[in-house]
This record gives sequence, structure tokens and C-alpha cells, in this order.
Amino acid sequence: MQEVALTPAELGQLDYLKSIWRERHLVALNEATVWARAIYPMLVLAEQDYIQAWAGVPLKAPYPTFQLEGEADGALAPEIGGKIQQPYLIVHEAKRGVNASPDPGVQLLGEMLAAAWLNWKKDDNPEQETFGCYTVAATWSFVHGIVSDIDSEKPVLTISFAPEYNGVSDAERILKILKAIVAKKHSEHN
Repeated sequence: MQEVALTPAELGQLDYLKSIWRERHLVALNEATVWARAIYPMLVLAEQDYIQAWAGVPLKAPYPTFQLEGEADGALAPEIGGKIQQPYLIVHEAKRGVNASPDPGVQLLGEMLAAAWLNWKKDDNPEQETFGCYTVAATWSFVHGIVSDIDSEKPVLTISFAPEYNGVSDAERILKILKAIVAKKHSEHN
């Protein structure tokens, strides 16, 4: 993916967000507060034209031998007439406490498979590139996926993981990754 530069305005907004994050102990905050203060604002900064940040994204994908259905915590996806279209990047906020999953990546991969199926239904491309990210408090973990054989009994998901990034100290890098994903998808559809 091509490197994306941040504007002075974006850097100023990031500095403001980081000052808020430093004042609070993000690990101690509940999930909804972390989402509102740390995760969603980063997604909003990555928006470009019709590609917007979304929360509570419904996903449903009836593969030939199994079905995926649920709701992703968030996404970057195009909008037409105020309605979300097929997502480019799925964001899964890892649950903590009693409802915690031992591996938040597993749920994210299911959500990425569902997003790939939705995109495949729209453009019928035999290979679908999909992006995902899961967050644990202020830590971001990005995943890149290629889904092939979507209409077969055994679809193939090939994944690669990026290093983990700290939401405060690596905020610029996180935003550059988000913006690069948006720019890539934006250029593919223009």
C-alpha cells in the first residue's frame, strides 16, 4: 500500500486526541467509552469523500456450506444516500472481563469473511481483498486478507498480520494505515 501523508489539520486533531488519551487511563475505561474516545475518532479522521466511519455494522454472508451473521463494532465503508455499503475495513473491539474472548482475532476473521462475501456479491471478483483491525483498549492490530473460492464449499482466507500499534504513541502510524486503506479502495472505485 502506498504511504499517505497527514495534513497539518489532521496532525493537530491527532495531537488533541492524544492529549485526551494521556489524561485518562484507557485500560480502565469501559468498552463504550474507549470506542467513543479513542477508536471511532481515528476512523472519522480516515474518512474520504463518500467513504465514512460506521458503528454497529450488520454483516450477513450465506456461504455455500455455512452462514456468518452478526454485527461488527465498526467499519470504513462507502455510503450512498445515507446508507452503508459493503465495508472495506472491519473494526472489532475486543471484549474484556466476563464476556472476553480468548482470541479477538478469530471473531475479526469471521467478520472479514462476511465483508468479503458482501463485496463479492457486488462485484463478482473471484478474489476479494479485505482489511480488518481489532483493538484491545488502546492497542490496534491490523489484518490483511485475501478471500478466494468464495462460491465453493471451502473458501480460502489468506491472512497477514501487521505489528501491534499503541493508540497513543503510534497514533500517526495508525491513521496513516487507515488512510492508506481508504485511499486504495477509493482509487479502485474511481
